[in-house]
Amino acid sequence: MLEKIPHGVGRALRGVRAGFEKVASEDRAFAGLADTIALTSDAFDDGGALPPRFTADGEGLSPPLSWTNLPPGAAAAALLVEDPDAPALEPLVHLLAWDLPADLIALPEGQLRSPGHDGLDESLGKNSFLQAGWLPPDPPTGHGPHLYVFQLFALDRKLAFEAPPSRGRFLKAIEGHVLAKGMLVATHERP
Repeated sequence: MLEKIPHGVGRALRGVRAGFEKVASEDRAFAGLADTIALTSDAFDDGGALPPRFTADGEGLSPPLSWTNLPPGAAAAALLVEDPDAPALEPLVHLLAWDLPADLIALPEGQLRSPGHDGLDESLGKNSFLQAGWLPPDPPTGHGPHLYVFQLFALDRKLAFEAPPSRGRFLKAIEGHVLAKGMLVATHERP
């Protein structure tokens, strides 16, 4: 959807960004927690470009992820992917997956539902387009590079939601229950 913004408008909005300090991991409730979970991807390096196949410019699949070092006592994990460079007041949510089993160590490519692709859809919260699933990155043309912050939280309990939660409901539910966290950052830019 944002890819349809004309280049000139994207360029004019270059300075309008939510800001990295607003991603969940940097929130005062979570910033002091240990960054001990090693979150990686076979598709991109930390700080590297997100391959087009995982964006709205390609197939829009969810990228492969793997992790190690979930702390003892973790009952579940949760994954939140945000774009702090979106021209908005808050980061754009690309994925919210809650109640991932504590013994899970990876999500293969395309594992999570995305537009036009089947995949797991249980325990998925709402992305910024109010859909449960992977929202492929589609920054405005001319807006410059965007960061995509993959954040994994180890939780001391499983979560229970009657309906797919929003970012706000999710963050409120995990406050005080995060044992550790990990982060992986990718970039994507439209020319």
